[in-house]
Amino acid sequence: MGKSSYQPKRFAVVGAGPVGAIVAAFLAKGGYDVTLCDVVPSLLEPALDPGILIEGTDTLQAKVARTTTRVDDLIGDPPDVVIVAVKATALPLIASTLEGFAAEGRYVVSWQNGVDTERVLAIHLGAEFVLRGVVNLGCVPMGPAHVRIAFHHRPHYIQELDHRSMDAAVGISEVFTACGLDTLHTDQIQHMVWRKAVLNACMNPICAVTGKTMAEVINDPILFQLVDALIKEGVGVARANEFQLGSNFYPYCIDYIRNAGNHKPSMLQDIEAGRRTEVDYINGKIVEYGAQAGVPTPYNTMIRGLVKALEPK
Repeated sequence: MGKSSYQPKRFAVVGAGPVGAIVAAFLAKGGYDVTLCDVVPSLLEPALDPGILIEGTDTLQAKVARTTTRVDDLIGDPPDVVIVAVKATALPLIASTLEGFAAEGRYVVSWQNGVDTERVLAIHLGAEFVLRGVVNLGCVPMGPAHVRIAFHHRPHYIQELDHRSMDAAVGISEVFTACGLDTLHTDQIQHMVWRKAVLNACMNPICAVTGKTMAEVINDPILFQLVDALIKEGVGVARANEFQLGSNFYPYCIDYIRNAGNHKPSMLQDIEAGRRTEVDYINGKIVEYGAQAGVPTPYNTMIRGLVKALEPK
């Protein structure tokens, strides 16, 4: 495909956690106008000065143009693109607040983990204005506006929900790529979302429940049997719903997990910080899609229940 006619200049990133901070920093470093939005003021202050600090597989520091604690502020002075990088649990609230934003030439990108996050946005904004991304990196919060990227498997991917927005999806992918966050336009996003969801569903909740890092789980033969059962159950559900994982998906999973290293996944980080997790959008979605395809999901049902029991009430 040729260059897109859609060339956005102003971006807002909703969610100043690790994923939001990374995309905001790359865009700001690339010379784009970036507003960073989060309900926690302490996460925003350093983003203005000295700037968001990224270290690890990529190292950069960049200042955003402005910050706000209110999503409403984005409606009054709208950017071209809003990138949603909050936990999936915060989505219904964010989506309803953004209702006034959707308009010709303005788009919202779900740059998140989990299944069907873009659908929550589309219910409130209309499918024409919503794009879905798949982010292929692992990151660790070091402090406010300070993130370490543990691994960065370029490229990332983006797709429109409505064919009328294809040019916008291509344009946004070109901006991300020019900024060093290599992103490709795809027409296979749902398959990629499911590849990632099955991967997340097998490791994240086991780490969350046991308090162990990925490496510790992989090297424990009893826990590894549970990981193995969760992968196979997730694969069964994905295939029953006709999502394409690829013929070599199981060895790919094992290889990917083995290389994840001594890293605490986000679900464990959430439990340790007393936050709600995204388990409903990961294992919960495998349970939901299993039910509609008639595939039993005892392992995902069990681990989801255990994670929910650990969440703050």
